[in-house]
Amino acid sequence: MDARELDYALPPELIAQHPVERRDESRLLVYSRGDGSVSHHAFGELPSLVSGLAVVNDTRVVPARIPIERPRGEVLLLEQLEPGIWEALARPTRRLHAGTTYGAVELLEHLGEGRWRVRLEGEPQGSTPLPPYITEPLADPARYQTVYAHASGSAAAPTAGLHFTPELLAQLDVERVTLHVGLDTFRPLQSETVEEHRIHGERYEVEPAAWERIRAAPEVLAVGTTTVRVLETLARAAPLAGRTELFVTPGFEFRRVDHLLTNFHLPRSTLLALVMAFAGVEEVRRLYALAIEERYRFYSFGDAMLIL
Repeated sequence: MDARELDYALPPELIAQHPVERRDESRLLVYSRGDGSVSHHAFGELPSLVSGLAVVNDTRVVPARIPIERPRGEVLLLEQLEPGIWEALARPTRRLHAGTTYGAVELLEHLGEGRWRVRLEGEPQGSTPLPPYITEPLADPARYQTVYAHASGSAAAPTAGLHFTPELLAQLDVERVTLHVGLDTFRPLQSETVEEHRIHGERYEVEPAAWERIRAAPEVLAVGTTTVRVLETLARAAPLAGRTELFVTPGFEFRRVDHLLTNFHLPRSTLLALVMAFAGVEEVRRLYALAIEERYRFYSFGDAMLIL
């Protein structure tokens, strides 16, 4: 698949800079793969639109953005490798040196491409790691967490879950999995073809009882692309805890996901490739064009799409 098929033109004003006042007031575009129909709803209508078991990713975002001075820059924690040791992005990398300490962070080893192995004293005490396309300050850091966030470890939020309120969640039959989101999930494709791209592994864990419920459910709604990756990894007889490098691209055989709830994703992203694998390349291109025409809000704090 040519990576250019993941391109589309988005008016900058449609990039959501802040969440809507109430989580479930965001908009929801609903697409039926069965008959090709499209309808438009408020997210709060979701319980009347879906059936079956809804599976969410309960990872919690780490306060991972730590500023440094001299040279002025930052360390962005990506993943805890062992107690006190993290993989991180650090900038400006060319002016940084192993062995240097910046407050609670010590740079241990440059791993290439701006990645470092670092030692962190204590727990992360940085700020919310908002994506670079969000340029306005976030008044309430809790809005970049899902209401069901539990297991700390992500460098980015599983954004399809940001629309849920506790009251809305209570109207659904819900099961949880955990996948700690790394920035490679969102890293744009640099290769000319989708297949040449390599996605780095991300840690996941699922309780045995949860997987038994998911495995036996007549229908499963995956809340977010990260949830899809966990479920489809386990559906291929992977262990209940480990790392997944599953890269879902068009032509993929889905074995445990029946419906998908997802936000609108960046061009040339692995997330958009996954959505195209689930709903079809041309169908998703058509749906994105429609969403732009209808002035849906895009990306992390934007609106959502339900694919049935």
